[in-house]
Amino acid sequence: MRRRAMRQALEGAFKGGDASKALSGIDIIGDIGIIKVPYSLLDMRHEIGERLLQKLPSLKAVYRQTTPVNVVERVRGIEWLAGEERTSTIYSESGCKFKVDVSRAYFSPRLSYERRRMAGICHPGEMAVNMFAGVGTFSITMARLSAVNKIYSIDCNPDAYKLMVENVEINRVKGRVVPLLGDAKDFVSLQGVADRVLMPLPELAMDYLIHAVRYLNRRGWVHIYLHIEGKSKEEARRKAEIRVMDRATAIFDITKIQSRVVRSVGCRTFQVVVDSFGEANLR
Repeated sequence: MRRRAMRQALEGAFKGGDASKALSGIDIIGDIGIIKVPYSLLDMRHEIGERLLQKLPSLKAVYRQTTPVNVVERVRGIEWLAGEERTSTIYSESGCKFKVDVSRAYFSPRLSYERRRMAGICHPGEMAVNMFAGVGTFSITMARLSAVNKIYSIDCNPDAYKLMVENVEINRVKGRVVPLLGDAKDFVSLQGVADRVLMPLPELAMDYLIHAVRYLNRRGWVHIYLHIEGKSKEEARRKAEIRVMDRATAIFDITKIQSRVVRSVGCRTFQVVVDSFGEANLR
């Protein structure tokens, strides 16, 4: 609804119909808006920011995205356009509150349904590992909305880790969500502990699948997020499942597999989550 309101705020403000392009990839995080401004409107980017603040008083700052999210630390380049020159905010979702710094750690409000879905499929007493936890949103939502026993929540970005520690305190899940700083493949002590492993980083999921399987307690669920090209959502789902099955050969005997399209991330490109259940087969 807020994304629609931001589009309406720009209707008729700029000639040529390019204003809508400025909001094609908008993220609203707490009271901060981040937009993508097309080249044709770069000279007007500050005016766009000011207009959004005038029309939407709940926003306190507007930035534009200048670079894509990098793979390792998951940080995107941003430029201040209007409002308060701060990058820290509080984002609320599903009864949880998250402290986020949009300049130091990745966060997407577009995954809210997926976070609730993951919480809904967890079984009481489960042990989980979140290999790419960011500021802790998946892990904390699961802890707050389910009876999962413990979630080991890993991230290699020191700033994201610090925010995750704060968010664990804010949401009163200390002891159930265990923040860990480091590379998700390096926690040997966690091998064999998990009933469920999350891999919400499409760029690294396939390369890290063997490490996810090592974290399983013999058998369990691995949730793999991928970016898949396809002419349709159904084609993207099929291709995602085939890719996982092919990579899992010889390391993970999959007996159940299902998938869903999480969102569109570009022209004929979709983010797909593959939920796979099976038994570790590591030699």
